[in-house]
Amino acid sequence: MATLTFLTENKELIHAIEAWEEILLSLDGFTINAKLNKQKRSIKEILGHLSDSASNNTHRIIHLQYQDSPLLFPDYAFNGNNDRWIKIQDYQSENWINLVQRWKYLNLHFAHIVEHVDQSKYHNTWISGEGQRISLQEMIAGYYPHFRLHMNEIKELIGY
Repeated sequence: MATLTFLTENKELIHAIEAWEEILLSLDGFTINAKLNKQKRSIKEILGHLSDSASNNTHRIIHLQYQDSPLLFPDYAFNGNNDRWIKIQDYQSENWINLVQRWKYLNLHFAHIVEHVDQSKYHNTWISGEGQRISLQEMIAGYYPHFRLHMNEIKELIGY
């Protein structure tokens, strides 16, 4: 069972997803394709990146509970690889409704698995692309501010 901190963060994550889904689906094609953040990503690409992040972190959480620690697991965000993921998956041409739903359900699933993590595995680590050891607990805790950072970028881009 997740710690109280993660349960609180999960509640906030789920609330944010519910609030943002309607806002995102109401955005017009120009806005989602043309508005660019500091990294020169469109809103579609930001949402795609958050989907990748939820998916990759989900895999890490699962692997960190049954594989030997430290875990050797690809760091998709290292050395610009997350930009490669965005380009290869071509989020810019993705159907917007499908992309929003993918973002929504990957993040809801992330929240679900966090609630069911074996706390005795929190100390298990994986080695990031920079060679840093990151514990399962640190990785989970780091996801929430990452999610908020990118949703705040979208907020700024749409003037919300």
